[in-house]
Amino acid sequence: MANRRSAQKDLDPTSGPRPSRPHMPGYGMPSDSKGLLLWSHVQARMAAAMHYWVSTVDAGGHPHSTPVDGLWLDDRLYFGGNTTTRRYRNLTANPAVCVHLESALDVVILQGEAHELKSPDRELTLRLAAASKTKYGYSPGPDAYSQPGVHVFEARKVLAWTTFPTDATRWRF
Repeated sequence: MANRRSAQKDLDPTSGPRPSRPHMPGYGMPSDSKGLLLWSHVQARMAAAMHYWVSTVDAGGHPHSTPVDGLWLDDRLYFGGNTTTRRYRNLTANPAVCVHLESALDVVILQGEAHELKSPDRELTLRLAAASKTKYGYSPGPDAYSQPGVHVFEARKVLAWTTFPTDATRWRF
């Protein structure tokens, strides 16, 4: 598989965050770094995904998950939604987010924070509009990315695997 390497020494630490093994007692997690996934695996999966599950938390601590369309650019997930949605209200009160893809076999789970995109520069709005057109076949136009409701998610921790537990990999930021 092109996205994996057989040993930690083969990884280029300048090409992304440094991988390690997740702490998962009782699951037979290897103790060495053989078979860890490359960051490029996460980047490719996130860029190719058509939908993302976004989980937020309300003021009472209750989780809320919704599937959203989104754009993965520069290791960030951009997604929108109406300002009247529970997701929007939850993110306004608490930016903590868990994002994952639909597959239970080629797993990517990201934890971090999402904040409303405020005053993006014109270059970014043009890139987002072009990426939407390419990915979904339509785009709301660059100015839509300057409107309320657009969020940008940045990961703090990522877990991924394709053959659990052999290649289970964690990245921290």
